[in-house]
Parts: sequence; structure tokens; C-alpha cells
Amino acid sequence: MSQLFSAVVLGVGPERGLGAMLANYFAAEGLHVFIAGRSEEKLQQVSDRILQKGGKVTCVVADGTEEYDINHLFEVVNNNNGLLQIAVYNVDSNIPLPLLETEAETFTLLWRQNCLGAFIFAKGAIACMTPNHQGTIFFTGATASLRAKPPFTAFASAKAALRALAQGLAREFSPQGIHVVHTIIDGVIDGDRAEEQFPEYVKSKGKDGLLNLEAIAQTYWSIHCQHPSAWTHELDLRPYKEPF
Repeated sequence: MSQLFSAVVLGVGPERGLGAMLANYFAAEGLHVFIAGRSEEKLQQVSDRILQKGGKVTCVVADGTEEYDINHLFEVVNNNNGLLQIAVYNVDSNIPLPLLETEAETFTLLWRQNCLGAFIFAKGAIACMTPNHQGTIFFTGATASLRAKPPFTAFASAKAALRALAQGLAREFSPQGIHVVHTIIDGVIDGDRAEEQFPEYVKSKGKDGLLNLEAIAQTYWSIHCQHPSAWTHELDLRPYKEPF
């Protein structure tokens, strides 16, 4: 009997979003994809699309800030009896506020969503991967991972913490065959969220001014396929028009 291979993506929202695109791409490559997010309706829409294309998918409703939910997610993954190849923490919550208008509750929430959840998720993924000495864990970062700029100071502190977490995990678990990758999305993704929240900005960027979803997914997959003698730990992705 052939070995089953799987991937898990936490942070799957709209159909035209990075989480959904990654799930579709991994399914097309033959992996059984476990998709997780807070909205059962959105998960079902993504699942239906994958099934229509002949892929294998399982939906798990989960909040990325709740340890119980993430532990349950990996229980479902483990019950599949397959080899977990890829795990993606794609939670990217942002609340732009000037510092003096930022309550401690908001600051803490951003940290929980962007860093604490990643820590809990990483523990679950590593527990699945280390017995087989293989697997790739992706953490989706942002421009704010490298530099803080108001009104995103609270968000940047959380994303910088995520980057530090990824560095520590890479140093500890690379020798055990676990490939830990931190991706800096330095620009706006061409998806549903951007079109709904700032349509005029999207229009102003013109052709190839935003990050193409499938192009990002292709990059994630190519990084996963790297030879262990030449692993990438951190990379930044941006449109060629984007200043930096």
C-alpha cells in the first residue's frame, strides 16, 4: 500500500486568499490537504473547489489563538495515518491604530494571533514531522516583520516576534530534518481582502502591481522541494514595481 502524504494550512479564508490558494496548489500536487480557519462556510467553499478538481481535502474549524483548537486540528491530521509534508501558519491579523489609541487588549490579541498561535501550531507540526525526519513548516510574515511603521506598531511587534520564533525553530529542528521557512510578503496580495478593503489602491497598482496568489503558491512549493544541502530559511516576495 502506497504512503499517503498530507499538508495542513491554518488560516484559510476567502476563495481568493493565500490560504485557499496554497490548499488548492498542494492538493493539485497530490497531497491530502487539511484546511483550517474560523469560518465553516468559507472552508466549505474552498473544500468544494478542491473536490471539484479531484483533490483530497478535510475541513477543520479552528481558531488560531486557541490551543485546544490547534491540538484538535493535529489530532485529525494524525488520524489520517499519512506523512505530514507541509504545515503552513497563514494567520495574518492586523488592526492599524496609533500607539496611544492601542489598548493592551488589542496589543495582546495581535500577539496571540500572529505569534502565540504560531508557537502552538509549530509544536503540533513538529510532533508529526520529527518521527519521519522530514517536513516543511511555513510562517507567513509581512513587511512589518522587519520594520515597524505607525499605525502598525502593535502588528509589527507581533510579526517580529513570529520571525524570531521561526529563527529559533530553524536552528533547533533543522538538524532533525525539519525545514522551517519564514516568508516576508512585502506588498499587497491580489485577492478578495484587498479588493474589498481598498479597491482604489488595487486599481492604482496596475498590471503585476500586486502579488499574484498562484505565483506565491508556486514559490512555497519550490521551497518545499529544495535539497536539504541548500535550504532557504527566509525569503521576501514583492511585486517588481514595489519600492523597498
